[in-house]
Amino acid sequence: MATTTTTAAKTAIAAGRTGGQERAALRRSIIYIGYTIGLVLVAGPFVWMVAGAFKTAPELHRIVPTFLPAEPTLDNFNTLFQKLNFPLYFLNSAVVAFFVVGANLLFCSMLAYALTKLHFPGRDKMFLLVMATLMVPSTVTLVPLFVLMSAIGLVNTYAGLILPFAAGPFGVFLMRQFIGSIPDDLIEAARIDGASELRIFRSVVMPLCGTPLATLGIFTFLASWNNFLWPLVVSTSERMYTLPVGVATFSIGQHSSDYGTLMAGSVLLVAPVLVVFLLLQRYFTQGIAMTGIKG
Repeated sequence: MATTTTTAAKTAIAAGRTGGQERAALRRSIIYIGYTIGLVLVAGPFVWMVAGAFKTAPELHRIVPTFLPAEPTLDNFNTLFQKLNFPLYFLNSAVVAFFVVGANLLFCSMLAYALTKLHFPGRDKMFLLVMATLMVPSTVTLVPLFVLMSAIGLVNTYAGLILPFAAGPFGVFLMRQFIGSIPDDLIEAARIDGASELRIFRSVVMPLCGTPLATLGIFTFLASWNNFLWPLVVSTSERMYTLPVGVATFSIGQHSSDYGTLMAGSVLLVAPVLVVFLLLQRYFTQGIAMTGIKG
């Protein structure tokens, strides 16, 4: 009798383990299916865009679409460079992105240092004011900003494309979170040695801010490179068009159905962003995690 009871107990335990393993396998399968669907939804349009850039016009207009190009061609890229002043648009985007990134790294760091390590009346209120601007939609300031640029004669200039984005509240917040973690004793030691605040900022604080500076630079570059609305508004002639504006204008009028060329332009527009992301993707995670550091 005891032997029968023991055998039954072992059988029940084994069945329970088998059922638990089956349930765990089912959960893993559901998770993998969900991940696969999410990957297809995210990467699918990008892969379709890249494939479409190498397809001929008849293949793009087929009733039954093809996923990969049957006869890969570079005609869409050739048409793009023939119809558009592509090198000029690329140069404009590169110049604007370079100066916008540099200005944000400098000015956001300086303001973050002042709001963190300097003591003056109204410091906390000033920081709250800076953060409050995060809640203001960019479309609300679009018209007043254009009126201001027009009043000071900066419409259709590099300065008009760069100055409105030379510093931003997100950059100030990001840098403040990191600078706040730098020990005050280190700053005080430099002051006792007779270093000025500018010298402390340049020689003590900035060398310690490699990771947040790289993170801020990446985010700022992505935002500047992909910016479309403001360059479209402030650029009144083709010579000041940036890459997103140049590609968008090609989709107007007789070129509205030239999907292959549009996809080729989109590939060239996304390529620099993708390269920057792949090379420096670890800074994205660090930057997001850094915003949770207590300042």
